Order: sequence, then C-alpha cells, then structure tokens
Amino acid sequence: QVQLVESGGGLVQAGGSLRLSCAASGRSITNYVMAWFRQAPGKEREFVAGISRSGSSASYVDYVKGRFTISRDNAKNTVSLQMNSLKPEDTAVYYCAAGSLMVASTTHYNYWGQGTQVTVSS
Repeated sequence: QVQLVESGGGLVQAGGSLRLSCAASGRSITNYVMAWFRQAPGKEREFVAGISRSGSSASYVDYVKGRFTISRDNAKNTVSLQMNSLKPEDTAVYYCAAGSLMVASTTHYNYWGQGTQVTVSS
C-alpha cells in the first residue's frame, strides 16, 4: 500500500496562488493514477484534477481549467497541484488520492491523504 501526506495549504487572497504537494511513501506512485479532490464544509468531496501513471495525460474539472496544473515527479514520489487565480469558491480541504482509474469518482481511488486546508478570501 501507499501512504500519502499533503502540504502547502494556507490562506490567500482572491487572485493569489498556492502550490500543494503530496508526498508518497511505502510504494512507488508509478503504480497509480494520482488525483486531487476537494471538499468544502457541508458539500460532497469532488474531483479537481488527475494525472496518468506516466504523467503524459492530465484531466481537470471544467471550473479549474486554465487555473490549476497537476504534475507528478515519479523519481521523487510526489504529486503537486499548482493553483493560480484562486477564487473564494476554491476554499476547501484538498485531498491527494491514488487509484486505478482517472475518473471523477472517489470510488476508484483506494488511498487518501489526510487533507490540507486552502482558504481564499475575497
């Protein structure tokens, strides 16, 4: 199994940027599709971005396209999410996940980090 730990969250003003990182241990992330999800208070956990095992393909939910970029460094066993032009509605706990299929469903991701808080003020 693989263990995931997120970092890089914080408080930023609207229009600002943050870079989230996910450090994996226990097994190489080359075995997994990697993704970022987020969950705001009182709302369901939702897919944000995913990246293939090799890093050759990425997928984003429509409302973050052009603003967020997911990347992975398999040699360092890390996954990142660069978030630019942040909006108040981006406020949520962001989770790193490892799974078998790059889809917008939590069901296909078997391993999760504990999350990191991102707060965007207006």
